[in-house]
Amino acid sequence: MQDKSKDVKKKSLRSLPSIEKILQAPDLKKLIEVHSQKQVAEVAREVVDSFRKKIMKGEEKTSEKKIIQQIQKKLEDMQALSLKAVINGTGVLIHTNLGRAPLSEETFNYIAEIGVKYSNLEFDLLKGKRGERTLILENLICELTKAEGALVVNNNASAVLLVLAGLAEGKEVLVSRGELVQIGGGFKVPEIMEQSKAILREVGTTNQTTARNYQDKINKNTGLILKVHKSNFRMEGFVKEATLKELVFLGKKNKIPVFEDLGSGCFLNSEDYGLAHEPTPYDALRTGVDLVSFSGDKLLGGPQSGIILGRKKYTDFLRKHPLYRALRVDKLVISGLENVILTYLKREAVKKIPVWRMISTPIGDLRKRAEKIKKELRKSNLKLLIGESKSTVGGGSLPGETLPTIVISFETKLSPDLQAQRFREENPPIIGRIEKNRFVLDLRTIFPHQDREVLRSIISIFKNI
Repeated sequence: MQDKSKDVKKKSLRSLPSIEKILQAPDLKKLIEVHSQKQVAEVAREVVDSFRKKIMKGEEKTSEKKIIQQIQKKLEDMQALSLKAVINGTGVLIHTNLGRAPLSEETFNYIAEIGVKYSNLEFDLLKGKRGERTLILENLICELTKAEGALVVNNNASAVLLVLAGLAEGKEVLVSRGELVQIGGGFKVPEIMEQSKAILREVGTTNQTTARNYQDKINKNTGLILKVHKSNFRMEGFVKEATLKELVFLGKKNKIPVFEDLGSGCFLNSEDYGLAHEPTPYDALRTGVDLVSFSGDKLLGGPQSGIILGRKKYTDFLRKHPLYRALRVDKLVISGLENVILTYLKREAVKKIPVWRMISTPIGDLRKRAEKIKKELRKSNLKLLIGESKSTVGGGSLPGETLPTIVISFETKLSPDLQAQRFREENPPIIGRIEKNRFVLDLRTIFPHQDREVLRSIISIFKNI
């Protein structure tokens, strides 16, 4: 009996097809075009090896068809994990997990034009010799903000790290306990402080910090006063914090630079769109602050970057710091930011920057789109429900603030979780949210030109249910 079992195993092992033969299978030709022959061959080896181990344990018989099906599934799973465009129906405008703020087509086209050709990245066309990589961009930023100097690095965490390392290495940095925050993705102010080799000196209490508390902590080794904008949460109740203006006064009095980590770079008046006031770089600079930093890929609407503004003597000093070279941006970010800053200079941001188009879209326009989708679905006998809800700005901006919106949901036997899964499996994937035990799609964050794709997916998902 044992010999018979061994013979069966040997026969099954001999029946395993070679990798070369597997790669000739017609069902794998398209996958080879997508993934490359090398990657498909590697997956094929893994699958064949897994079947070989199962045969040795006497767990499974196999066939070439089974092996190919397993290869196809594994490659499809890999493809699902690769970077791809999705439709954002979550209602979160600056969605960190979905790539933050989308770029405008104009910005993308400008990036593409620079990216596929040579450029004058570090070449002065007037003098015919080497130039400064970010000079044009930084001049544009200074023109927009009226700042003395500007510096661009690869994100706002880098901007904070560079300022701390450049101005306060080995020195104490005064920070309110209520501002020792953690921003999404593990950005913790104390840890950034530690990496910069600056010394954290906590001031005040979590909910109460006054200018006098800062003054009491100032000593000969104080190198910087840091204010961190609480961009992703709100404190209420018995709360007090020193204003930036008060800290600037203290800084001047004691000859200590003052730096504000603003978080999100908002350049428009958020109050004009029914939202609370979001502090802007203009607000900070008007106080006389020495330096302020913020993200380029949130409310500003550009590619991932960190922007430092303020006194030229400090931005020039930081430009010469060894860390700056490791944190500086490439030609794609520079070109994208140039285009975005020009959009603000031309006063075209609301019309051209996608996140501001979404913020400024009237709820009536969203309702008209929902009604149009509902009308189209009548032909398919699918029942669509239209409701009012709230969208959020997200991305560490305007915590707790919402915008009125229109959501669509569906009368179906499918559970909300299963609906969410089916929409994620579409091409392109559609990401929504579950609200009041219903799966909904928020039209504020779905671009109008994507309505046709959403409609097609709705019909595909629910037609046989």
